[in-house]
Amino acid sequence: MSSTAFADSAVNQISLGDHAFRQSLHSGKVNLSKGSLNTVIVNAAKLARTYYKDEYDPKSPSAPTCWSPDTQVPSLDVPTEQKQSTRCMDCPQNIRGSSDGGGRACRYSQRLAILLEGQMDTVYQIRLPATSIFGRAVDGNMGMQAYAKYLQKHKTSSISVITQMRFDTDSTVPKLFFRAVRALDEQELQQALEQKSSDAASMATLQGSPNRWDDEHKSPFTAVDGFTYNKGEY
Repeated sequence: MSSTAFADSAVNQISLGDHAFRQSLHSGKVNLSKGSLNTVIVNAAKLARTYYKDEYDPKSPSAPTCWSPDTQVPSLDVPTEQKQSTRCMDCPQNIRGSSDGGGRACRYSQRLAILLEGQMDTVYQIRLPATSIFGRAVDGNMGMQAYAKYLQKHKTSSISVITQMRFDTDSTVPKLFFRAVRALDEQELQQALEQKSSDAASMATLQGSPNRWDDEHKSPFTAVDGFTYNKGEY
């Protein structure tokens, strides 16, 4: 396996579990935060797919058996003997019922590079499961794709606002909702822009060979104009 693939140990991480955010730092320090987390999304990878032969443990991340950075074909970094298929659409792990829970064994995910409000000097990686990505916005509760559309509607970049991430307390599996809290002030925005260009932000969203990602490794949050937050407007 390429030394650059899934180099999770090289980045600070926030993992999800039991309605709590687990912050793991290089130093080995671990913090737990329950409820919600105010963040700034500085970079985002495209949708990816990952298949674990054994159950994935977010508290002890390891490389998956097979993965795809574009949801179309396995990554070039996947060892030949671990590839489940030449195309994701033909893969037996993409068949509904292939997982123990009845869904698909190969699951969608998305990696974000984020900052925490008041801690703009540290980049974290957070890996969103499919439950936090898809779905319609209901009563202001938005998954990542619905939230991205909401920001685009307001011609706003994710890097210019504080995004609150909070757990769906009715879900038995980790599931986040997203909402915009406020616009960043000038100093915060400058710090966020500097972090966006950092190696840490690139590593946080990297999945697979860097050369393959040169043209594709772009944030889906493309709007750059201002943001006006109106409570209750979704």
